[in-house]
Amino acid sequence: MIGTMKSSPTPGRLLILAAPAVMVLALFFIVPIIAVLTEATKERAIARFILDGGLLDALWRSILLGFTAATVALAIAIPVALQMVRLSPPIRALVQVVIALPLTFSGVIIAYGFILVLGRSGFFTLLLAEFGADPAALASFLYGPGGLVIAYVYYLAPRVILVMIPVLINFDERQLQAAQSLGASRFRALIDVMAPQIAPTLFSAFCLVWAVAVGSYGTALALVGTQINILPLRLYGMVSDSGTDFALAAATSLVLLVVCSLIMTVAELGSAKSEDRNVRY
Repeated sequence: MIGTMKSSPTPGRLLILAAPAVMVLALFFIVPIIAVLTEATKERAIARFILDGGLLDALWRSILLGFTAATVALAIAIPVALQMVRLSPPIRALVQVVIALPLTFSGVIIAYGFILVLGRSGFFTLLLAEFGADPAALASFLYGPGGLVIAYVYYLAPRVILVMIPVLINFDERQLQAAQSLGASRFRALIDVMAPQIAPTLFSAFCLVWAVAVGSYGTALALVGTQINILPLRLYGMVSDSGTDFALAAATSLVLLVVCSLIMTVAELGSAKSEDRNVRY
């Protein structure tokens, strides 16, 4: 025979190649999860969480805050992504770099930036005060749930945009042109033709940023402190200098992990169902 046939890797070789990844997974995921689960079983921590009305309220507020921020991020990201795909590749690449910048900032930096702009002595707040606006009222909005939603959207919307751009670039515009040639308006063509095809990716992006918002605490801690009852801030209080209830903190961490995992599981199930439907038809 001309040439040689490559032999498939043996199980032993595959095991050796996979060993580093398995060790990293065990060290930074499996072992911490086991430690949290073990700690959560102490001192009736899970039962205490369930019976604590304040913690349940914080859980509900975290889910609602994350859902609101993800919804606003989607509403902003979709039209931006639709416009970006119309740009030439070099200009689009440059705009993507600018849009991705918020993803490089820590939560504390983002919160501090919003305080400098919209805080009690912020530039925009003082500018509006010159036109008769009440600086205290504007600042109170920033340091409340509404301001927190805006701060979250600042770094959630870029995630959605960057996820959606490849899908929109690969979308065949001729489908929209065909729909419009048959009498549909541009908006109607987008709803009836494009929306069903990009919906799975859009839903996955929504769930991703929703889960990120539910578990975020850096921006919330720097912006509102402990004025808002959300679960990440309650968790921070349990392990800070003001409290050392590690068992309850472990139970709270477990609840956050389960909630975020459920959100992402729903996203994966939705995507899998959509792919299965596309294969059939």
